[in-house]
Amino acid sequence: MRIVMIGAGRLAWHLAPALREAGHEVLQVWSRTNESASSLATRLGAEAVTSIEEVSRDGDVYICAVKDSVLAALLPTLCKGREDAVFLHTAGSVPLSVFEGYATHYGVLYPMQTFSKERELVFRDIPCFIEAVDSESEAVVSSLAHSICRNVTWLSSADRRHLHLSAVFACNFVNHCYDLASELLEPHGISFETLLPLIDETARKVHEVRPREAQTGPALRYDEEVIRAQSSMLHGRMKEVYEVMSKSIHERFED
Repeated sequence: MRIVMIGAGRLAWHLAPALREAGHEVLQVWSRTNESASSLATRLGAEAVTSIEEVSRDGDVYICAVKDSVLAALLPTLCKGREDAVFLHTAGSVPLSVFEGYATHYGVLYPMQTFSKERELVFRDIPCFIEAVDSESEAVVSSLAHSICRNVTWLSSADRRHLHLSAVFACNFVNHCYDLASELLEPHGISFETLLPLIDETARKVHEVRPREAQTGPALRYDEEVIRAQSSMLHGRMKEVYEVMSKSIHERFED
């Protein structure tokens, strides 16, 4: 398929090359900045554009991989005059209906993974969740998804919102805890790498047992002396996080 990539951020940085490797042609990359558009377009042998008015009308599929707040503002201009094309977005928390009134054929292609430009990923191992408004859009998004991912699942907008929320807890909040842990160690000359074996085992464990069964630590047994002593070592927001997390863990195991 002939694809126009709208957005050149972290997700697009991985998605567009995966599509190209699967045999699709990426015609253009649009971004608000020439640096971002050109950087990704150069990897793909595609054209870089920074104006929506310059976006090609020759695409079969227009994939919108932009911030949620930017997407709705782009659609009136992007979709106009491209009634035969299929429009897709890649967001976990944006409903399919965002395209209503702008496009005829549209859907969702949501690869559920954390993306960083510095990290190489095997895209075929990423679970992909799709949705579409009609049979034509469904055929296109299903074909695209299966060409780049092994695990493709149809999921409604409502269910996808809950999946995305769970990913925020499992990834973004967990990484924030890593950041806090690193901050605690740094003044004492202890490398964050010291925690990596613990982090790795924690992640491996939930491949074999349910997270609830894998829980350990002072909050689980509600060791008040330890919790009180550790809380006294903290200040401000970090202290609040520690106390709320400890209370949450304890309450889940009270019964």
